[in-house]
Amino acid sequence: MRRLVLVICLLLLSLPVRAADKLTVMLDWFINPDHAPLFVALERGYFRDVDLEVELIAPADPNDPPKLVAAGRADLAVSYQPQLHLQVAQGLPLRRVATLVATPLNTLVVLADGPVKTLADLKGRKVGFSVGGFEDALLRKMLSRHGLTLRDIELVNVNFALSPALVSGRVDAVIGAFRNFELNQLDILGKKGRAFYVEEEGVPAYDELILVARENALADPRLARFVSALELGVQYLINHPDESWQLFIKGRSNLNDELNRRAWRDTLPRFALRPAALDVGRYQRFAQFLVEQGLIPRALPASAYAVELAR
Repeated sequence: MRRLVLVICLLLLSLPVRAADKLTVMLDWFINPDHAPLFVALERGYFRDVDLEVELIAPADPNDPPKLVAAGRADLAVSYQPQLHLQVAQGLPLRRVATLVATPLNTLVVLADGPVKTLADLKGRKVGFSVGGFEDALLRKMLSRHGLTLRDIELVNVNFALSPALVSGRVDAVIGAFRNFELNQLDILGKKGRAFYVEEEGVPAYDELILVARENALADPRLARFVSALELGVQYLINHPDESWQLFIKGRSNLNDELNRRAWRDTLPRFALRPAALDVGRYQRFAQFLVEQGLIPRALPASAYAVELAR
């Protein structure tokens, strides 16, 4: 009997170890605290525990990740709910499968000691922007609540130099400023900012950061395992923010600066605690908003934009 047990053990030891399934995730931008749940899940081994070898890749061009997923050259991409509606309208076969940041981050920001105290004060003033189209729609809706239109202001393309344009006086306000970054950046520069929050100015609430997959890959079992591991990452992050910060900057010392530390603090309460959970009404309302703003021709059912994976 002992000889038989020994033979069985030797046979088991000789069996090949099952390799983890590889999965590539394209980030939306350079690594920053918005991506914290992904890196915590990676560093804590939660992806490995579900037999996934996850590679997180920062893109050379932030416009590329959804296109790469749609083309089958990546498994998942970090993207934005508003952009997803536009991309689906353009025919890209994408679906949201998880949420990273469950509230808008976008704001209109002015200097606290400047002349703009209410949005009505923007009349005749310059507003800087980085990305046309969607930011124009946000601004149009926000202004309309104060009796203004886009014709009442001057739009200035400042590319992605939002805070410098505001501090230098080149513009009086900027749209597209993330509340967890630009407000902190201004403060570090010695300038206090004031934010006007889009969801308080008539824009329907939306998920800022989401993960999208190809429409024909939704049954891929790797995706459900990934989302389950991501949820564990969020839970650990919320329960242990200081330890999670150390995991986030592990091997990434360039992230250990004042701006990222402040952004980390301000982003924590905005992460989706249930990444898989889908708010159908939120996607329907936002699609209708984009129709009203002339950015998409018609509002599709929520299932055309997002799914909740069975786990």
